[in-house]
Amino acid sequence: MAAQTISIVVRGRIGPDLVAALDGFEIKTDAPGVTRIVGRVPDQAKIFGLLAMFESLHIEVVSLNPVVQA
Repeated sequence: MAAQTISIVVRGRIGPDLVAALDGFEIKTDAPGVTRIVGRVPDQAKIFGLLAMFESLHIEVVSLNPVVQA
């Protein structure tokens, strides 16, 4: 898998410590109760690492999608 930009939507707001751990990602609170995390990942291992981190912190992942660059 080549590097790509992804969008991860999680339930709730994330704290400053997690925001700091996601350096290089753009964090947006789009709608009440959800946070969108957008950033470039070099490979699939990074995606699995992010998902494992959210799971270990009991953060519900609502969706994960590639961002299509026009």
